[in-house]
Amino acid sequence: MAHESFEDKEIAEYLNENFVAIKVDREERPDIDNVYMTACISLTGEGGWPLSIFMAPDQKPFYAGTYFPKHSRYNMPGFTDLLRAVKKAWDNSKEELLKSGDEIMEAMQQKEQIKSEVDLRELTDSGAAAFRKYFDKTNGGFGRAPKFPTPHNLMFLLKYYHYYKEKEVLTIVEKTLDAMYRGGIFDHIGYGFSRYSTDSVFLVPHFEKMLYDNALLTLSYLECLQLTGKRHYGDIAERILLYVERELRSSQGGFFCAQDADSEGEEGKYYTFLPEEAVKLLGKDNGKYFNEHFDITEKGNFEGKNIPNRIPALELGNIETILEERIDALTPQIYKYRLGRTELHKDDKILTSWNGLMITACAKAYRVLKEKKYLSMAEKGVAFIEEHLSQKGRLKVRYRDGSSKGEGHLEDYAFYCLALLTLYEASFDIQYLKLAVSYAKTMLAFFFDEKEGGFYLSAKDSESLIYRPKAVDDNAIPSGNSAAAFALKKLGDLTGDTEFINSAELQIKYLSGVIDHPLSHSFTLSAMLDFIQPGKELVCVTKDGDTSALEELLNRHYLPGLSVVVKSTENDEQLGELIPFTKDYPVEDRTAYYLCQNRSCQRPVYDISALKELMEL
Repeated sequence: MAHESFEDKEIAEYLNENFVAIKVDREERPDIDNVYMTACISLTGEGGWPLSIFMAPDQKPFYAGTYFPKHSRYNMPGFTDLLRAVKKAWDNSKEELLKSGDEIMEAMQQKEQIKSEVDLRELTDSGAAAFRKYFDKTNGGFGRAPKFPTPHNLMFLLKYYHYYKEKEVLTIVEKTLDAMYRGGIFDHIGYGFSRYSTDSVFLVPHFEKMLYDNALLTLSYLECLQLTGKRHYGDIAERILLYVERELRSSQGGFFCAQDADSEGEEGKYYTFLPEEAVKLLGKDNGKYFNEHFDITEKGNFEGKNIPNRIPALELGNIETILEERIDALTPQIYKYRLGRTELHKDDKILTSWNGLMITACAKAYRVLKEKKYLSMAEKGVAFIEEHLSQKGRLKVRYRDGSSKGEGHLEDYAFYCLALLTLYEASFDIQYLKLAVSYAKTMLAFFFDEKEGGFYLSAKDSESLIYRPKAVDDNAIPSGNSAAAFALKKLGDLTGDTEFINSAELQIKYLSGVIDHPLSHSFTLSAMLDFIQPGKELVCVTKDGDTSALEELLNRHYLPGLSVVVKSTENDEQLGELIPFTKDYPVEDRTAYYLCQNRSCQRPVYDISALKELMEL
């Protein structure tokens, strides 16, 4: 639509003469995007991008749609004809359009009203049942093509399995993670995942790579590693992070948004191969082996060329055998060769929200894999946000070309709080817990509805729109509301602060009352599991700050309901100010572990094996 209409001189002249044309970046203004996407769905029954909205000067929409070709075709109105029709209606029937706008507004506001509070276990069970129903037993994933990764669906199911031990649920997750890796949606040459698969077998992707997908998928593979102990999930997570480090990480430590699908005007041209390319580069034997390994044939699997994949081979063997030393030695040569092709465009915006997700993934990777470079990536990501995207305790939306813009929205605060909390529990550096507490209090002060619960997308002192939405759907990325529920619950468990505890309970009560379709709320359902199940708090008191034995225990086990605080001689005073109850735990000459539940702690144990016994690991 950008090429057909917005760059067309005839349309530009008509638009400029008769309308005020506003183009919005939905990544920078998710509040505007949410308001008018809701309007589009209210008007047409469906949404999507590009989103086209016609509104009165008071911001109230009266007509909406998604894609319009320049000229009418196939019963689809053309943008040229639509503009003239809207102009005519505005000139001749303005009052009817304004009335329509008022009716749309009323429908939009009713959508977010609490319907009734629902039992949390009932909601999570219905969510698991829905995923079982829509699971593609043959190919993995859910439903039909196109198939999106939506990793938070899998993260919910992993946690559901952890608590209820339903084997079928774990099978769904493993089959989907394995299917995505073996398909062309994963870049077997340069690593990282594409945005979605256009088919049902994950072979042909839309080749664009998004930061948020790769962050959330990293978390999914790491958590599956912890639950199953299957090493190949960790290997896949490391390959995703290698892609991010090479292609999406700025020299200053922040993370870029995305890498385009097109080069030289063709989608996928950068990623596809002919058999003779590998033979010429690697020699006859190695080239033949490489082609067979990645299903690269004369016939091709994509427009006469080949998307490297492992689908046929894995029908003959177990996925755990796919990570082979010989291929790992050959692939870097192909990767270097591919770098010589026309460079893909990179969306080099650095968004606070998406960086929060990637920092979370890096911190989790350090905790699970104990590779220090992942801790460094996470810490430098936080340092970047603190230097470039934080001003006087308030977050900005994005950084690009040396400048930061936009006042932070809910997802900026919620995702960044999760990142800081994950980094604290990976490093036990109290500065990250202090930052998380500070930003969470700001989030509550500027975004939270203290009466009904729920967080508004925009701050109370931000630009006024026609209404303040509380977006709750977990779409391509989790909603800020579900992420906020996680953050508040974790902060309440860690600190014992009643403001966090009470706000978390009100937040989950609100969310339980607005869910329509559990499939669209998987991250919220995952948060609900933490409220259903009794969590545990672990206080480790160590004189010299040595937590190596504890870290070994934590990285080997999937423990979503556990919160960990480490007290040492060095952080004693700061921790006491931040978490007053830790003053009651004396620093001794030996490391002590206090395991607590419902604010009641057992006698300390002084050996990691005794702690494992207490935790029933």
